[in-house]
Amino acid sequence: MTIKPLADRIVIKPVEAEVKTSSGIYLTAASQEKPQFAVVVEIGPGKTNEDGVLIPVKGLKVGDKVIAAKYAGTEVKLNGEEYTIIGEKDILAIVND
Repeated sequence: MTIKPLADRIVIKPVEAEVKTSSGIYLTAASQEKPQFAVVVEIGPGKTNEDGVLIPVKGLKVGDKVIAAKYAGTEVKLNGEEYTIIGEKDILAIVND
């Protein structure tokens, strides 16, 4: 089973947060914040404007590492994996390694 987002929505997979701080302290799961870093898994076809013209999602491709808005999107679990479905406007930046 796969997820195919509609319109200008994007499926991302959160990147696991660090469990150890830079000073060597291990964090419990309860003390960790929701990760903002994620990898793009699927991209919707785009949004249709008032004239019926499809405006595709630009600047993103599957596999990009991104920063997403902190409380944006809908979390779903599929085949034991956790994903978040968010709108294009909730992608704040692309992270270049």
